[in-house]
Order: sequence, then C-alpha cells, then structure tokens
Amino acid sequence: QVQLQESGPGLVKPSQTLSLTCTVSGASITTNYYHWSWIRQPPEKGLEWMGAISYSGSTYFTPALKNRTSISRDTSKNQFTLQLSSVTPEDTAVYYCVRVRIIEREYEYWGQGTQVTVSS
Repeated sequence: QVQLQESGPGLVKPSQTLSLTCTVSGASITTNYYHWSWIRQPPEKGLEWMGAISYSGSTYFTPALKNRTSISRDTSKNQFTLQLSSVTPEDTAVYYCVRVRIIEREYEYWGQGTQVTVSS
C-alpha cells in the first residue's frame, strides 16, 4: 500500500519561505515511470498543479510559480520537499503531495493534504 504524508508548518508569515515535506511509504521515489507532485487548493478554488520531481530527480514547475518554487528529494529517507519563497496570503491553501504515473498521466496516490495559512 502506497502512502504519502505531508508535514510542515501550518502558519507562515508573508515574505517567508514555505517548506513542506512528503514522506512516502510502500514505494520508492526512485522507481521508474513515476513523478512526485505537489498540488494545492486555495479556499473556494480548484486544484493547482505546482510542480514535480521525477524518479530520476528532474524537476518541473508550473510557469506561474517557477521563480518561487523548488522541489528536492532525500532518497535515503524516501522524502521529497517543496519550498515556496516570498509567500503572500494568496498562497494560503491545502497542499497535497501526489504520486503520478507518467505514461497514463494518472494521479493515483494522494496524501491527506495539509492546510497552510499565510498570515502575519
């Protein structure tokens, strides 16, 4: 059973950097043909794909957030981490980590999500 679990602070101040870690169990983040994505959902809005790190370590980002986003991984801990810099209240959202089957483009396993609020 593949499980993903997000962790990180629930409250971040404006202009600071948001950092969230996804811990994966039941599968290796280096297994071929999977991307490991971050997706968020602001209040009363739809899901927004933010970026991903592939099984090989390559990273991909949505253009709107590219300049503020980084994704890294720790293969020894089977974790990957999102960092979003210069946050504003518009970055308030529920953040999800997700495993994606590349070829089928299937978002098959999701973490439960973690609420992050940006406020002073």
